[in-house]
Amino acid sequence: MARRSSGTSWYPAVKLKPSLIVWLVMSKWVVSALFASIILLRHDGTALWAIIGSVSNSALSVLLKRILNQERPATTLRTDPGMPSSHAQSISFISVFAVLSVMEWLGTNKVSLCLSSFILALCSYFIRLRVSQKLHTSSQVVVGAIVGSVFCILWYKTWNSLLIEAFESSLWVQIFVFLVAATFALAFAVYVVLNWFRDDR
Repeated sequence: MARRSSGTSWYPAVKLKPSLIVWLVMSKWVVSALFASIILLRHDGTALWAIIGSVSNSALSVLLKRILNQERPATTLRTDPGMPSSHAQSISFISVFAVLSVMEWLGTNKVSLCLSSFILALCSYFIRLRVSQKLHTSSQVVVGAIVGSVFCILWYKTWNSLLIEAFESSLWVQIFVFLVAATFALAFAVYVVLNWFRDDR
């Protein structure tokens, strides 16, 4: 089926259930609210590092799409590459970071396991919507989820094993990390304003 572009969002060339359209649109806001809540609750060096990591993860997704250059399902109107799914990659990064933060705060117990399971289940549902609504193939969202999760774990481990001591002991390192995080956050905010309402990646 031929594809066309528009000035607003992109959706599959198939009839969607209204309730699923709502969830599809809300997913980006729900996940963003989750990430913002974790950042505000932490308000520490790890939170700043996570902001840098989240934006870096999004940039990695764009780079991988250009390298792999795999088409999306024929039923979608989108013409840009679909491998990996940038939604799946970003959602996975944020959900894994949220789970790691919960485990760090509460330890391993019933409460933390239940909360972590809820976070992963919700984010998995949002990722699955990308396939059910024909915006991505299963392999594209699986690869996106794996890349985002692994990237988050490595990013988190790098901070705790190599950088946290320098951050806590040096004011200059704290200032540098803060400025980099602020720059990345501002750049991403501009990207969001320019693209989210025009393009459903």
